[in-house]
Amino acid sequence: MPFASLVRRQVIGIVLATAAFGAAPALAQSAAQWPDRPVRLVVPVGAGGVADTLSRNMSNGFAQFANGQPLIVENRPGGGGTVAATAVVREKPDGYTLFLADIGPSAVSHVLMSKPPYDPSTAFTPIIHVANLPAVLLIRPTLPYKTLAEFITAAKQQPGKFNYATAGVGNWTHLFMAYLNSRAGIDQVNVTYRSGAEMLTALLKDEADTAMISVSTSLGQVREGKVRALAVGSLQPMPQLPDTPTAAQTIPGMDFGLWHGIAGPAGMEPALTARINSVFNQVLQVPAVRAAITGPQAGNIIGGTPQQFDDFIKGELKRWPDVVKAAGIKVE
Repeated sequence: MPFASLVRRQVIGIVLATAAFGAAPALAQSAAQWPDRPVRLVVPVGAGGVADTLSRNMSNGFAQFANGQPLIVENRPGGGGTVAATAVVREKPDGYTLFLADIGPSAVSHVLMSKPPYDPSTAFTPIIHVANLPAVLLIRPTLPYKTLAEFITAAKQQPGKFNYATAGVGNWTHLFMAYLNSRAGIDQVNVTYRSGAEMLTALLKDEADTAMISVSTSLGQVREGKVRALAVGSLQPMPQLPDTPTAAQTIPGMDFGLWHGIAGPAGMEPALTARINSVFNQVLQVPAVRAAITGPQAGNIIGGTPQQFDDFIKGELKRWPDVVKAAGIKVE
């Protein structure tokens, strides 16, 4: 090899090595300084729902751990959460656009849709598992069944007689009931509404027989006896509904509930992911934030590491597609 060419290669190698050496401290410094401007949290539902409320509860404690910068909640409903998810996937992985992940866009959208806009297993950087918000199986009070076992027996004897309210095909309210139907071996008819509030109204008006609704949405009506709670979806009894058994007491291992976490676009630097994770873990320790999530929202705060959230999502990606396929659920 000519001497001049050899010298050029050596110089290029030194320059590249120097650049790589300098990049690591720069990335670490950038992560430590995050954020230096407002951060957007894109929420896949409209204002007023449980996910929106959870996001705003977190935003109240964000700035004190984030260099005084606010967490701006941006509602982008539609497409079972895929409208918001797709918008986030297309953003730079710089930590300034985050996503409130949940079961729909993060675990089942690719199975529900014939042409999914992204692959949930690779499209996001999991950051933190925020909280689980349990759901409850409700029945209209004019039906005589007092327990889940009694209802299952009646439904088996009368296939297709009972209907259940959902907030749309493929929505978590639909998925959870499809899961119950599958595990219990019963057949109910799906009747769709636009929201959890409308589902609850349908039960109150005797238009629907059963429904899966978040505890926070239905707690007041349950306590007043306007609707009957047959089972909660958590594996442990809930202090908010001390007289309501868990579904697992009737169907071993049965659990259903909303989960929410923070994710970013794929490709985020590990140091930045760790920094954002640390901020949200601190937010979840703020007494007022904890009280809002565990009290009115009846939530179970999780927290933890990005790896723990990644492992959880992988479990959901294995669990729900089988339920969707067995029930024949499709969203075009």
